[in-house]
Amino acid sequence: MTLTDRLIAPGATRGEIVTAFTAAIAGAAMAFGLALHADLTLWRATVVAFVAFDMFGGAVVNATGSAKRWYHGPGRTSRHHLGFVAIHVQPFILALVVPDFTWLAAAAIYTLTLIGAITVTASPAALRRPIAFGATAFAVIVATSVLTVPHALTWFAPVLLIKLLLAHLLPEEFAQ
Repeated sequence: MTLTDRLIAPGATRGEIVTAFTAAIAGAAMAFGLALHADLTLWRATVVAFVAFDMFGGAVVNATGSAKRWYHGPGRTSRHHLGFVAIHVQPFILALVVPDFTWLAAAAIYTLTLIGAITVTASPAALRRPIAFGATAFAVIVATSVLTVPHALTWFAPVLLIKLLLAHLLPEEFAQ
């Protein structure tokens, strides 16, 4: 298995690879610039950029046909999908390194994402897509209007939710 197979999916097309890395690099560059503009130190801005690389790139990767075939292939269960969501501890990494990104905000974003994932995977297949969008919309309003996060990181929760609830959890096609 190649590095591209691991980062994107086995059999990823050239277009999927280019699109994913373009989004990852552009997202990382924008987040890095926002972090520096917010007067974060270079090392903190670099951590933010690495998180952004994963979030933006992952949002695109998880939406590709190759990743859909890989993550929703034979033998993949809700347990696999929930495990994938659960290992995304980036909110806590940001709380650790970014002043004013509180542990409460990190826990709330992580919990909203996990509850959304549980709700989606526990739903009937025909309702998963609308439930995923509803859970994402609800979590976005909480993350952007109720929680307080540094301005330079207001992108984080929406992109995390898109990556996990909309791109990762939803198969390319679903049974009616």
